[in-house]
Amino acid sequence: MSQNAVIQVDGKSFEFPTLEGTEHEKAIDIAKLRDLTGYVTYDPGYKNTGATKSAITFLDGEEGILRHCGYSIEELADQASFLEVAYLLLHGELPTKAQLDAFEESIKKYSVANAALLKIAEAIPSSTHPMSELSALVGLMEGQYASNEPAENILRLLAALPIFAAWNYKKSIGEPIVAPDQSLDYCSNFLKMMFAKPGEAYQVDPIVSKALNKLLILHADHEQNCSTSTVRLIGSSHASIFSSISGGIQALFGPLHGGANQAVIEMLEEIKQAGGDTQKFVEMAKDKNSGFRLMGFGHRVYKNFDPRARIIKVAADDVLTALGVKDPVLTIAQELEAAALSDDYFVARKLYPNVDFYSGIIYRALHIPTNMFTILFAIGRLPGWIAQHKEMMTNKEPIGRPRQIYVGATPRAFVPMSQR
Repeated sequence: MSQNAVIQVDGKSFEFPTLEGTEHEKAIDIAKLRDLTGYVTYDPGYKNTGATKSAITFLDGEEGILRHCGYSIEELADQASFLEVAYLLLHGELPTKAQLDAFEESIKKYSVANAALLKIAEAIPSSTHPMSELSALVGLMEGQYASNEPAENILRLLAALPIFAAWNYKKSIGEPIVAPDQSLDYCSNFLKMMFAKPGEAYQVDPIVSKALNKLLILHADHEQNCSTSTVRLIGSSHASIFSSISGGIQALFGPLHGGANQAVIEMLEEIKQAGGDTQKFVEMAKDKNSGFRLMGFGHRVYKNFDPRARIIKVAADDVLTALGVKDPVLTIAQELEAAALSDDYFVARKLYPNVDFYSGIIYRALHIPTNMFTILFAIGRLPGWIAQHKEMMTNKEPIGRPRQIYVGATPRAFVPMSQR
């Protein structure tokens, strides 16, 4: 039975109800705090604030647990396809064979190039970062499809992001686009659109397709992170799902969020250019005055090993071995990983390699351009964003409106220009 929490302020006591989630997370319901006390909470970054109730993803950072609708990320990554996980997030249950087949076929139905959007994509300067282009194209989908049924738009988004990503890549290397192949699964089709050349036979490497499938699953949803919160906040104003996802893409673009895997490779390149002395940079990372930071180590939420990193480490090792990759940058990554995992400084602080560290390694091994790493993250995270938006709309949640603590100037008289 839940108990009330008592807050004492200004000589008065106020009681607030508590609640407990299905995984025993406890919260104090302060929805009426300001009305009753005149106070608001101060919580920079919202690290202690539960902004919603959600049945999609459970995350325990202290224990290193991640589950989607009750299923462990370990089992999903090992046994499921990406679209199977997407269906789970959207519907709360794993699909039957018939349901999954219908879901996949429905997405393929919408895997067609939109001529108007393609024309816009071609006009966007090639110097534009792929994430900015992706956000723009998704936002512009509203003009084409906003009046359609929500279920249609969900399928259309799932079909569109790999196509937009492939357009960007082909434009960047000066090659013509490759049309979607309806005979292939989701990951294999994306790889073909990226790497096939018109008029030439292309065979999807099953090792590469399997690794990509696992990467997308590991990114599919991660509770109320920066980009997901952005999607929900934009959507709370009843903006379209296209506007909401476009905003989520921009939030993911930041180097402290989805851009971290790109930052990992850039760091490794820096170490290589400086001579490749891994131990030197490990020591620099321990020196607060050096200004150097190891990218891809530690996590804001996980105080233990990131469970996704355990899975993706094995995948990274498998991919590098199976493909016989010989890359000095990836060699430096392996040396850095070994040094950090054995160094007391990092072990004591639980600064383990995270999912961004290993995903960057795999993307590089798969010949994905560095500036497209975050695009892959966005494709993976898309089902989670859509599911969170759908849940918020279904629950009729109120428009988001955080409070603030004003610390600016107090009232003062306007000073005429001649007296300033």
